[in-house]
Amino acid sequence: MQRLIAPSLLSANFLNLEADIEMVNQSEADWFHCDVMDGRFVPNISFGIPVIQAIKKKAQKPLDVHLMIVEPEKYFEAFAKAGADIITFHYEACTHIHRAVQQIKALGLKAGVVLNPHTPVSVLEDILGDLDVVLLMSVNPGFGGQQFIERTYEKIRKLRLMITEQKATALIEVDGGVNTHNAKALFEAGADVLVAGNAVFKSEEPMEVIKELKANG
Repeated sequence: MQRLIAPSLLSANFLNLEADIEMVNQSEADWFHCDVMDGRFVPNISFGIPVIQAIKKKAQKPLDVHLMIVEPEKYFEAFAKAGADIITFHYEACTHIHRAVQQIKALGLKAGVVLNPHTPVSVLEDILGDLDVVLLMSVNPGFGGQQFIERTYEKIRKLRLMITEQKATALIEVDGGVNTHNAKALFEAGADVLVAGNAVFKSEEPMEVIKELKANG
């Protein structure tokens, strides 16, 4: 299992995004997590393709683009061109999961599926072997700063067992309410990638928080 940290730019300072990108570049973080929201699949609107393009110009680490949008398959190519390295989309927002995963891979990117808190990991049984990432939402998607859902630990353990049994290679990513208090338990449950937003960017010492999150692995 890997131990990766992906700071979520949704919590960054949009008046000085370049400074926060540079901080992540210099830190021990592994990915940039980019939350794209459309105001339809989730009750909020964040940022889209032009911002991803701008981030890509300065980022020295992979862009992990999390699409919280309806009909995500219409936008895979545009986000690939904008600079995404990994695209994850919601199981709940897409009818033809297998086809969508193949679309992303055909663009030369890593592909992942996201599950909302109420969606069981069992729905991925027939697609797990094709995935590079499974992102488990540990809050309801749409807003930063929410309370972590404790049930997530059990979902991680179940998913880890599925991956082991299938000899699959998908990374388990966790997004929502991640901080220095629960990072160790999340890694121990079987997570590979932790997304942290407020815990990093609202801290006075964000690089130290990233270092601490990483050390918990």
